[in-house]
Amino acid sequence: MNHRFKHHKSSVQTAGSIFLLLAVLVLFSSCQSNTTEEIQAAVDEKNLPSLSVKDLETAVTDSGRIAYRFITPEMNQYENLEKPYTEFPKGLHLIIYNEKEEIDAQIKSRYAIFHESEDLWELQDDVEAVNFKNEVINTEQLFWDSRKHTIYSDEFIKITTDQEILTGYGFESDERLENYTIKRISGILSVQENQSE
Repeated sequence: MNHRFKHHKSSVQTAGSIFLLLAVLVLFSSCQSNTTEEIQAAVDEKNLPSLSVKDLETAVTDSGRIAYRFITPEMNQYENLEKPYTEFPKGLHLIIYNEKEEIDAQIKSRYAIFHESEDLWELQDDVEAVNFKNEVINTEQLFWDSRKHTIYSDEFIKITTDQEILTGYGFESDERLENYTIKRISGILSVQENQSE
């Protein structure tokens, strides 16, 4: 009786093993095989951030004083690439301070990237910059060259001051967003005219 039971159990195990083997063969034959290049790209460490940080707030100092402050929900640094960069996929809030550590200007965007080799910041998607005179600059793309201490854009731009709303294409300014020029002005609207409408 025990002998039959053992033999029966062995037959079940063999049948189970064959079924499992068939299932694995069907599974593998239905899957599309990946090329070596695809596997390499998927596991290539260069495509992965070397540093990833959530809810970051940091300050950059110059000669012992705070020069800039960065606030972001997410930062991903890619240092292993030929041209390293840092990405802010959920936006960036940049605060620029003067020598007395007072706020000179603030810039916010929904997306930003810092190109390390050029010391160039690229801010995109609903960019809003405010200077110390509370003049508001709106555009979809803004560059900040931290080597030359200039801020510029080639996109449509709107500047709202206490007295007027200026619109145009192309913009250039110092870091304080105080001395700026619009390359091609497309409209000037008095704030009083705008309020009366």
